Amino acid sequence: MRASELRMILGGRDFRRLYATRVTSQLTDGLFQVALAGYVFFSPERQTSAGKAAAAFAITLLPYSVLGPFAGVLIDRWKRRQILVWAPVVRAVLVALVAALVAAGQDGVVFFVGVLVVLGVNRFFLAALSAALPHVVTREQLVTANAFSVTSGTVIAFVGGGIGYLLRNVFGGGNSGTALILVCAAGLFLLAGLVATSLPRGVLGPHLDEALPQTREALGNVLRGLADGGRHIVRRRPAALGLAAISYHRFLYGVILIMTLLLCRSHFAEDADEGLATFALMLGISGAGFFAAALITPLVVRRISKQAWIAALLAAGAVSLLVLATPFNEPLWAAGGFALGVVSQGVKLCVDTILQEGIDDVYRGRVFAVYDMLFNATFAASAAVAAALLPADGVSYPALGIVIAAYAIGAALYWGAVSRTRAEPTPVT
Repeated sequence: MRASELRMILGGRDFRRLYATRVTSQLTDGLFQVALAGYVFFSPERQTSAGKAAAAFAITLLPYSVLGPFAGVLIDRWKRRQILVWAPVVRAVLVALVAALVAAGQDGVVFFVGVLVVLGVNRFFLAALSAALPHVVTREQLVTANAFSVTSGTVIAFVGGGIGYLLRNVFGGGNSGTALILVCAAGLFLLAGLVATSLPRGVLGPHLDEALPQTREALGNVLRGLADGGRHIVRRRPAALGLAAISYHRFLYGVILIMTLLLCRSHFAEDADEGLATFALMLGISGAGFFAAALITPLVVRRISKQAWIAALLAAGAVSLLVLATPFNEPLWAAGGFALGVVSQGVKLCVDTILQEGIDDVYRGRVFAVYDMLFNATFAASAAVAAALLPADGVSYPALGIVIAAYAIGAALYWGAVSRTRAEPTPVT
């Protein structure tokens, strides 16, 4: 990441406002997620198994994967600035309702439906951020802008998680303490909506004042709009391969994340409170890997292609897990988490930029919503696999071996597909 280019990007007033909106919201995301993790997975009165962890992830992620394309159509129809203003307000109201359920000790279907909707609105919000970014920076600045805004936003989410952990120590880890943390999160979501009001109206698109009839028809029909967006992706093979690569990685990363949660709950710690502290530390170390990826990815992709870097990162995932994770030793596992954080964020930055460069703006919201759909669906699928493979303490050499082999195979398959695409003659139009 070049300092001179970053200074130029930060000099843009609209970029700064968009970035402030992202940071405020993602700080609150971290706070919200740590409160939920403490309540669902690390409460002393609740025992966590692989099946329960998988069910929690599936309940909160899989249904939104079905709804994702509908959000994408709206992102391409409504002013994105208004989405960024009102989505946090909606989340604030919903989080307050979830806080009331937690205070009453509820953790059943109604509770998870509430969490589902909160997270669903967040995916909608993040898709709008990604679709808006090309309107506030130049095409040449996209890689660096993505590296800075997406990665620092993720790091800020980890900071929010740390704040959530500190608040847990202040308020307590019981129902009332968790409810108070969630009330704080609701207030911060309102602040994110307020920050977004500083963005000028209309600057973030989409610009559909003179939309063609077929475009209006697609926007008026969600399923037809999804099919239209799918055809748009298929015609752009680099974008399609990028989506396949990050979905594949997300599946494998999900297995490791659930394994980490179980290890922290039952293998690396003596009790639930120590387990939560260990899990928070693991997430923080992984967040440092995300930050490292932001520093090195723009430098690397100026020397090699984004596709080559994705393949190298997937291969690095296999090597790092083989060397660092196989002993199931806490310090080495943490080092492996750092390496996998680099892999995860490096792949995401490359895929984000490939999509932003290769997708027409009128389709960009739908494509990024489908991106989020795949992101969540593959994670939910990984939860189901993890439930079948992992014991309650998370220690499974066969499961870890499968993930290591899958990373290596995925790197080879992706690079082979990219190489074949480049070797194909350009069709005459």
